Amino acid sequence: MTAVTRIFAEYGANIRYADLPAAVQERVRFLVLDLAGNMLRGRVDAESSEPVLRMARAMGFAGGQHVVFAQNERFSAAGAALLNGVFAHSLDFDDTHAAGTLHPGAPVIPAALAAAEMVGARGDDVLAAIVAGYEVTNRLSLALPGGDHYDRGFHPTATCGAFGGAVAAARVLGLDADRVADAIGIALSQCAGSLAFLHNGAWTKRFQVGWAAMAGLSAALLAREGFRGAAEAIEGRHGFLQAYAPNPNPARAVQDLGTVFELMETAVKPYPSCRYGHAAVDAALALRAELGLRADEIESAHMGLPSKGMTLVGHPQAYKQNPQNVVDAQFSGPFVVANALAYGEFGWDSYEKLDDPTLRALMPKITTGQDPEVQAEFPTNMAGKLTVRARGKDHVKFVIVPKGEPGNFLSEAELRAKFHGLADAVLGREQASRLADAIIGLDRAADVHAMLRLAEPAQAATIAAE
Repeated sequence: MTAVTRIFAEYGANIRYADLPAAVQERVRFLVLDLAGNMLRGRVDAESSEPVLRMARAMGFAGGQHVVFAQNERFSAAGAALLNGVFAHSLDFDDTHAAGTLHPGAPVIPAALAAAEMVGARGDDVLAAIVAGYEVTNRLSLALPGGDHYDRGFHPTATCGAFGGAVAAARVLGLDADRVADAIGIALSQCAGSLAFLHNGAWTKRFQVGWAAMAGLSAALLAREGFRGAAEAIEGRHGFLQAYAPNPNPARAVQDLGTVFELMETAVKPYPSCRYGHAAVDAALALRAELGLRADEIESAHMGLPSKGMTLVGHPQAYKQNPQNVVDAQFSGPFVVANALAYGEFGWDSYEKLDDPTLRALMPKITTGQDPEVQAEFPTNMAGKLTVRARGKDHVKFVIVPKGEPGNFLSEAELRAKFHGLADAVLGREQASRLADAIIGLDRAADVHAMLRLAEPAQAATIAAE
């Protein structure tokens, strides 16, 4: 039996930023920048944010010293991990790992930042911890594998993310390998996340990811205080892999750990919706530009998807063609493609067009189906095909590697543009720029406090007066 728990524990305890390849050092800072934009705008724009804030206050999480993004009020460490995790995932604009079919940043980064504020951790230590958290989260989903986990109704961002958050927080706290193993064992008792939100546009998807961040932090803190965690928590008979999937491959979790970085296989979303629809959005934008298409010229359009993409953005078709709220729209292939075809763009503000007559007329014309060529690319590539019938002809665009994937990653300029598109409305351009610079330079920071203070809107008045 592969000793996955112990191997992860040793890895998490001993990882050092200085030992990481330069490409990984750069990419982790880019991923933190991307998630920061999501946390800021998710706090302000997501309809679920206010109820979660009220719950956090009712639970006694308010009144602490920890920063919650886009919030002037400070919270306890647990409250900050929970809230930042919820906000990070609320726009469905956060990073994705295609083969693992999950979003690693939202549970991992908030847990690491909350732990870092507790102990005044150096920036490079926090970044190393985040890398460890990404590796654990992504690799666990690969070992399940994520598709089988989905078939059982689980949401791997939340389930696997609890372990990644625990390892990241434990590394920030400076725990040795024995205590990191305990943290993993404690996280096993807390990992949860259901796909039931797909049936009615529920907000639980956002909440369970924030809960995973808080669960990870809690596990690490319990371990620090000497609390014993379950042994063989990942690979054991009653461990995570055996309990949560029918045919797991424990060895896959630790294959090439430390030399091959699954963090580098993590994509950044250029569009705020389920990743399975992004290749079709790329195709729609390209066809619209190439042909000069108008919405009223489109007779029909068909999205070719992989089977897992059909589960999330394509089926049931009639439901996806008639989204009733933002969550519905985030998981509606017809909605995202209709925006791209009709308006030549798809961003967070596109959700304000949910009842737009042009989109409502176009969505019923957009069908979905499993495509064998697309399926053949999965899970290596999040490919998609779009066939548009217009002007009496079929126009086909097959996108194998959508924008934002590791093989077609965003440049620093594009990442900053996405960040500003989310953050400027919350912080103002000047403060948002200072926050972006602080994150990009986090590896040189003596601690995280100065960077995190820039995520509070109240700092804008101080900056303006300087």
